[in-house]
Amino acid sequence: VQLQAFGGGLVQPGGFLKLSCAASRISFSMYAMSWYRQAPGKQRELVATISSGGSTNYADSVKGRFTVSRDNAKNTAYLQMNSLKPEDTAIYYCNAAFGINHWGKGTLVTVSS
Repeated sequence: VQLQAFGGGLVQPGGFLKLSCAASRISFSMYAMSWYRQAPGKQRELVATISSGGSTNYADSVKGRFTVSRDNAKNTAYLQMNSLKPEDTAIYYCNAAFGINHWGKGTLVTVSS
């Protein structure tokens, strides 16, 4: 299983970014896909999840600002992040879960003026 997250970068407060997570060597459509993040000095936290059926859940801190989606034909999950805040600064990781959790390498998002 390979998961590759990309799309991070430096953005000003109030800006937006779209992260992508490309998966390979899995039956992608069967997996729940999640985004986690870990800020410096903090524990990794769940940001958003999209189930195999398309149901979504979000951390309270990102509700209304972030949108998780998936394209099963492309084996890719996305995280659209709008109205970014400095506290969103973290390394973002994608996770694929179907009985077993698979993790990709993270991508750094920095929100700063």
